Amino acid sequence: MTTSEDAVTGQPWVLQFCHGYDGPFLDCARQYAALFIGTRYKVCTVYLTGKPSAEVEQGSASDEVIFLDYSSREVRGLKLKAIRDLKRIVAAHEFKLCIAHRFKPIYIALLGSDLPVIGVHHAFGDYQRLSRRLFANAFKKRLALLGVSDAVRDDMRACLPSWPAERIQTLYNRIDIAAVQAAQVSRHDAREHLGLPQDAWVVGNVGRLHPDKDQATLIRGFAQALPQLPKGSLLVIMGSGRLETQLKTLAVELGVSDAVRFVGQVANGRRYFKAFDLFALSSDHEPFGMVLLEAMAAGVPVIASDCGGGPEVVGDAGGLFGFADAAALAAMLEQFSVISATQRERTESLMFARLQERFSDRAVSEVFWGLAAMRPFQMGEPF
Repeated sequence: MTTSEDAVTGQPWVLQFCHGYDGPFLDCARQYAALFIGTRYKVCTVYLTGKPSAEVEQGSASDEVIFLDYSSREVRGLKLKAIRDLKRIVAAHEFKLCIAHRFKPIYIALLGSDLPVIGVHHAFGDYQRLSRRLFANAFKKRLALLGVSDAVRDDMRACLPSWPAERIQTLYNRIDIAAVQAAQVSRHDAREHLGLPQDAWVVGNVGRLHPDKDQATLIRGFAQALPQLPKGSLLVIMGSGRLETQLKTLAVELGVSDAVRFVGQVANGRRYFKAFDLFALSSDHEPFGMVLLEAMAAGVPVIASDCGGGPEVVGDAGGLFGFADAAALAAMLEQFSVISATQRERTESLMFARLQERFSDRAVSEVFWGLAAMRPFQMGEPF
C-alpha cells in the first residue's frame, strides 16, 4: 500500500472505496471521480482487490490511487486487516465523505471510519440477507444508498422498508460520450477485427455467457427470425462463460450454428460495436446495462428485454421485448432488419439525445449535486 507524499493539510478530500477494477468497475470509479472535477475537493480512490496498475491509476481519474492488493479470499469474514488499513488511509487526509461501491467496501468504510458513507449498489438483492439489513440499519444515521437504476433503487427500498424513500435514490451509470466514440473503430475495421463479412446484417450481443444474460432466448429468437432476415444475417455473441458449450449446442440443435458466431472475450470490446447493425440485450433483470450505452454511442440501434434497468436506458430510443419471449424477440429482429436509412438516422438522433440528456457525465453530475436528501451525507455542508 502506498500513499502520496504531497497531501496538503486541510485540503478537503473525498474517499472513493471500490471492491476492484475488473470489468466495468474501473469506469465506475472514473464516473464518480468525475463528479468532483472543477470543485475544491480532491478524490482518493482505493481499490480493495487488484494488483497495482499504472493503466488503472490513469483510468481512475483521481488525485490519488491506492491499491490494497487483497485477494478475494482475504476479504472474506470480518475483514479486520482491511479495516485497519482504511483507518490509516483516513488519518492521512481531511476526508469529508466516503463513496463506497458494493457491500464489502460499504461494510469496511463504516467500521473503519466515522465518515458519512454513500453506498453505491450495482446489483439486485444486496440487502436480501438479514445480516446485511441489520448492519445497514445499525449505521442508518451516516449511510445513504444509491442504486444504478430505479429498478435497483426499488429493490433496496423493498428490502429496507423503514428507511425514508429519499435516503435511497438513483444515480445512473454514464459514459464519457466523446471518449467512448473516439475509441470506437469504423464499421469496416471492426468487422475485419472480429472476422465478420462486410456485407452481412449483424445482430450483436455482449456479455458473460451466464444464465442471467439469457443468450439462449436470443439464439431461439434469432433462429425463428432468420428465414425472414436478410440473406447471410449473423448473430454475433461477444463474451465467455460457463454456458458456452450449452449455447453452441443449442445453435446446432436449432440448425443455425453457421449463422451464430461466438467470438469469445474481446479486449476493449466496446471499440468494435460499429460492427453491429443491431444490438440486442436479452438479460434477466439487468441492473443497468452499460453495453447499451456503448452501443448507442456507436450509433447502433438497441433492443432489450423489458425488465431490470434495460427499459430505463433504452426508453423511446429503441425497442423492448418480453423477457424470455423468443417470438417477440424474433418479431423485433425482423422489424429492425428492414428499417430505412431515414428511420435509422432518426433512431441515431434519438439515442444520442438520450445519452446527452440522461447518461452523460454532465447530466448525471447535475443530478448528483441536486440530490437534496443526500446533502447531510456529502461533505457535511450545502452544495
